[in-house]
Amino acid sequence: MTLKVGMFGAGRIGQVHARSVAAHARSRLVAVSDPNRQAAEALAEEHGARILSGDDLLADKDIDAIVIAAPTDTHAGLIEAGIAAGKAVFCEKPVDLDLARAQACRDAVAAHKQPVMIGFNRRFDPDFAALKTAFDAGDIGRGELLSITSFDPAPPPVSYIKVSGGLFRDMAIHDFDMACWMFGAVPETASATGACLVDEAIGAAGDIDTAVITLGFADGRIATIRNSRRAAYGYDQRLELLGERGLLSAGNVLENTLSTATEAGVVGARPQYFFLERYRRSYGIGWTRFVEAVVDGAPVPVSIDDGVNALAVAEAAALSLERGCAVELAPLLAQGGA
Repeated sequence: MTLKVGMFGAGRIGQVHARSVAAHARSRLVAVSDPNRQAAEALAEEHGARILSGDDLLADKDIDAIVIAAPTDTHAGLIEAGIAAGKAVFCEKPVDLDLARAQACRDAVAAHKQPVMIGFNRRFDPDFAALKTAFDAGDIGRGELLSITSFDPAPPPVSYIKVSGGLFRDMAIHDFDMACWMFGAVPETASATGACLVDEAIGAAGDIDTAVITLGFADGRIATIRNSRRAAYGYDQRLELLGERGLLSAGNVLENTLSTATEAGVVGARPQYFFLERYRRSYGIGWTRFVEAVVDGAPVPVSIDDGVNALAVAEAAALSLERGCAVELAPLLAQGGA
């Protein structure tokens, strides 16, 4: 079976997903929908797809699955419309910026049988996935302290900051999902501190650009996450997991492997500079897992529950920063609000 795919959103991330669809032997991009006609035409021409309105794309019975790469405020509604139309759904993170809305979407998904996958692509990074496999195999015994570093090379435009939902819901949400995935549980508490140190305009827009978050799990395990919107040397993505019998670590992917050693010292390459370079392979691997879920009936590797859980951690972190104290996750998970 060749999975026939309709794409919502023809922007940068839509283009990334479209290439993953086209590169897979068992999927084909057949339709594109985007209010930006020029962007839709360019993507449709590149992949031999049709341009359809959103309603027509959902109504097309030849389309088996949809990819949602449209703005965040459309995600929950499109997920619900997609499953109601009988389509499998692959949706970029987050489910929504509002936790209660995301939980309502999750409840709607539970009433249908169509696979729904949330695009937390970092789970499919080969290095992080290898670390997870080694941990699950018991290589270091019980995991005790997880440390995640995630620094962007430069801040995004302030126009993006204003609609992003903030650092916790936009940037750190990947790290929250990683923490839940690595430890196989949702944290019990979140404690966050943050500041605006990189760009005053980000602070003026009501956000922060630098943060440290500590997550406490019910069994005592701890995860720490460090975020910054600026790392002058490149895109810094590292993970360490300390266990009772040792340490697992996954470092940066460098621009090249050249190392020059002289009497002056040893010099090597910088980390790859942008997320599309660093995680290029992870998008394709994630898409393969989605195709396997839809076509072969394999388990969905990142469920909408995972998306809601990561958003709940983000909400807790935001509340912790506001209140100056640790915030419990249980009330948020149960009620969708503080």
